[in-house]
Amino acid sequence: MSMPSHDAGPEQFHQFPSNRIIVIHPGSLYVRIGRASDLLPVKQLHCIARKRRPGGKIYRDPFVPPSVPKTKELIEELEECRLQISHTLQSCMQSNGARRYATPPQQIAAFNRRSLPETVSDGEPWAQVECDIVVGDLVLDIDPDLPFNIHFPYRRGDFNIHSEVGGSISSVLNDLYIIWSSIIEHKLGIPLIELIKYRCVLLIPDLYSRGHLKYLMSLLLKDLGFGHCFLVQESVGATFGAGIGSACVVDIGDQKTAISCVEDGISHKTTRLRMDYGAGDVCQALSWMFHKSAFPYKNWNENIPRDVVLMRNLYENFCHVNLDVCGPLEKSFLVDHPGDIVNKYTLQVGDECIISPLSMFYTDLLKITGLKATKIQNRQPSDPEDPFDAEFLRETGRKRETADPSANESQQFEAVNESQLATNPDEDIVVDTLEVGPGDAVFAPGQVLALDAAILQSIDRASSEELKRKMYSSILIVGGGVKIHGLSMWLQNRLALQIPYAYKTEQLEIVTSPKDIDPASTVWKGAAVMSCLESAMELWINQTEWNKFGLRILRERAPFIW
Repeated sequence: MSMPSHDAGPEQFHQFPSNRIIVIHPGSLYVRIGRASDLLPVKQLHCIARKRRPGGKIYRDPFVPPSVPKTKELIEELEECRLQISHTLQSCMQSNGARRYATPPQQIAAFNRRSLPETVSDGEPWAQVECDIVVGDLVLDIDPDLPFNIHFPYRRGDFNIHSEVGGSISSVLNDLYIIWSSIIEHKLGIPLIELIKYRCVLLIPDLYSRGHLKYLMSLLLKDLGFGHCFLVQESVGATFGAGIGSACVVDIGDQKTAISCVEDGISHKTTRLRMDYGAGDVCQALSWMFHKSAFPYKNWNENIPRDVVLMRNLYENFCHVNLDVCGPLEKSFLVDHPGDIVNKYTLQVGDECIISPLSMFYTDLLKITGLKATKIQNRQPSDPEDPFDAEFLRETGRKRETADPSANESQQFEAVNESQLATNPDEDIVVDTLEVGPGDAVFAPGQVLALDAAILQSIDRASSEELKRKMYSSILIVGGGVKIHGLSMWLQNRLALQIPYAYKTEQLEIVTSPKDIDPASTVWKGAAVMSCLESAMELWINQTEWNKFGLRILRERAPFIW
């Protein structure tokens, strides 16, 4: 059965109106949805609260990666790492040539212990909740004592599948349907019945699971009922959003950091890495250090969503990597929770505001949220809908005359050392191969790569010298986790010391926040730009084609090597 050519209706020759293209970028903490013609997307918490049935099981996803029990060993490791960063900072110079100095946490703690809250106003009561289902930012307005379960459908940059209530793949897809449709209907003002006249671009992780893509395509075309859609990898979206043809893309999200080398709109399979840490983990490291220094808001609790939002705001407002700032600083913040008085707290902060973001370079500090994995692209089981996939090529290809030992399921997840990543046995096959799920290929367990090491590792895995050279001269940092002033400069200095000699001649350039857009929206913006290009016309897949051909049509049309 041959694949259809695109229906050559009049729309073939006219640009589809950008205000009828919806771009969706799902993340672990936020989802961004908007028309391709919008300057910025609507940004909402990517979560849903459902009222529990009487006697129903309690389940509440946390609003930040949960900290693990603080054993004596863990506290020793965290403390050792904190001191290591602190000593590194003390050996740095300020821009005026003076040495940096640190303020001992004990001195800061002495101030904070004496700091008492100041009442600002009486505050507001909790809002009445009329509905059984609440989505997005409104979830924060639900009194934590009410019987609601809370679900975030994405975790660590992919589907949040677990064995508790609401953790099945069908529950996740159902939650996605309700959250996305609610935002489209109520925030963008588009009735769902109209979606047949709209098109959709969905951003997917660079390290994706083919099975998940199949579910997402059906969600868009069958359940939400869009007329057409296509999928774009996040790193590719980032290059379009930044207006750069090729770059090593570093995407620091809330719960994952993904790296991929992109050349002319294609993400190179072998260069993709994903580490299980992001701004949320850094935020927990900051919280631990604040509490070491007698954080004056004593009732802070990571299980209370509004307390987490407060800590995230402190992270965004106070943290930096500016070596000229040293010594204690006084800061203030409000605690404004419904059902309670509004209090103003004054707090003294020291180097913890630099040390916490540097945990991305000294990753032992991130053990506060447990052991992490580093994932690489891996092999995927076959799907009967796609008979000509990698498995087929592997079985029929002349290169595979001998039995392929890597086909053994048990060998699917190689544990690899940082120094020597296992080479993929399928690198000669031009088909995107796939990780199978949460247990993907890992580095030595718990040995999570630091940000600079991961970038070097990703570029080192590029296929040609020319590509490596290109990548070293263009490193693009995007995502909500990069809004820390001075972070890119620190990264640039770290990389400059480690770049292999052969590539030293190149100008090492780190691009952040290009064209003055919020780095957390660069990826969304890029997909919006892509959807309006003339060359995107051949990428669209419509409902009929999806129903008839399923996964095979993705291989034909997907803007990435399938």
